[in-house]
Amino acid sequence: MNAQLARVETARWRWHAARNVLAVRLDNLGDLLMTTPALAAVRCSLPKARLTLLTSPSGAVLAPHLPVVDDVIAFEAPWVRSPHPGSASETAMLGQAEARMIDRLAEGAFDAAIVFTVCTQSALPAALLCRMAGIPLRLAHSRENPYGLLSDWVVDTEVVGDGMRHEVERQLALVATVGLHPQDERLRFSYAAGDAWRLRDRLSAAGLDPYKPYFVVHAGATASSRRYPAEQFGRAAEQIVQQSGCTAIFTGDAGERGLIEQARAVMTQPSLSLAGELQLGELAALIAGAEVLVSNNTGPVHIAAAVATPVVDLYALTNPQHTPWKVSSRVLNHPVPCRNCLKSECPLGHHDCLEKVDPQAIVRASMELMGTGPAVPLHSAVMSSVLRQRPTERSMLAHAAP
Repeated sequence: MNAQLARVETARWRWHAARNVLAVRLDNLGDLLMTTPALAAVRCSLPKARLTLLTSPSGAVLAPHLPVVDDVIAFEAPWVRSPHPGSASETAMLGQAEARMIDRLAEGAFDAAIVFTVCTQSALPAALLCRMAGIPLRLAHSRENPYGLLSDWVVDTEVVGDGMRHEVERQLALVATVGLHPQDERLRFSYAAGDAWRLRDRLSAAGLDPYKPYFVVHAGATASSRRYPAEQFGRAAEQIVQQSGCTAIFTGDAGERGLIEQARAVMTQPSLSLAGELQLGELAALIAGAEVLVSNNTGPVHIAAAVATPVVDLYALTNPQHTPWKVSSRVLNHPVPCRNCLKSECPLGHHDCLEKVDPQAIVRASMELMGTGPAVPLHSAVMSSVLRQRPTERSMLAHAAP
């Protein structure tokens, strides 16, 4: 056995002895969802270990929906872009949040930490946090030599560009270096029977025909560079309703209600807006029962992938790594020379990669994914989505059913 192979085997042995593991993913909800196959690899390969997730406040809302994780800690890291920039009073107390987090991690007595990052981020601030908390095993990608900050260093040579590996593949490759592998590579997201029952009641109260199938339109996104024009969404939804006979249901947060009303204003067919009304589990149940999701590339796309709902993804060409993962999909955009810009706002101001997508292309893609089979009644779709969940949740449903 040569020296390199011996080092690999020693690392795998040390990691498989870990019984208290910290996974660090400090990005938003969509990034965390794309990390769930790697989290499943930890759970599958270390079945006796406790797995704790350190994530952003926006990622922490996934806590009830990640069965592979035992506990979740929320932390707004100053080295990760935040939707809530620090106030002057926070600036006056520099380092205190980090010091508290180091103490909390030290109290957790973790054996190992895995720091997950996109290729444009540095894992070293989080690695330093983990080292100062006394965590002996620390695994991450890094471009520069981390020296003692990482016990297990995977050299990061990835460059943003066409043909680069998917974000899911990046994280799976990371944990594979220490011998951690999942049973399958699908995204993970779980919701309870109660989520589906509340959704059914909400839709019934809105007057939606329970025997009529529906599709979901998600017109928002946190970054303006990833938003397809709202009116264009409305024009596409109008024609999908006309051609399929399905109901259009619009989703988004409360701040996106105006955007959704812009889309609905160009429609003559009736539609329903649930903007700001759904809990995350209810949104997942809604997507799971839909014929198709039509969306900008944002969190609901990855929820759809996790619950196996077909997706028409209006995919801005800002980053090539985040397309729908292992689900029937159509990815729509317009080729531009400024692709892979990684910008939250279009630096050239034209948004051509999205705005030049014809609504007819959305209609064609949606109809292809919806197929030509008989329509599925709403109540059957919701029941079907619940039955995809874990056996304990199916038992809950049996007891809750009228």
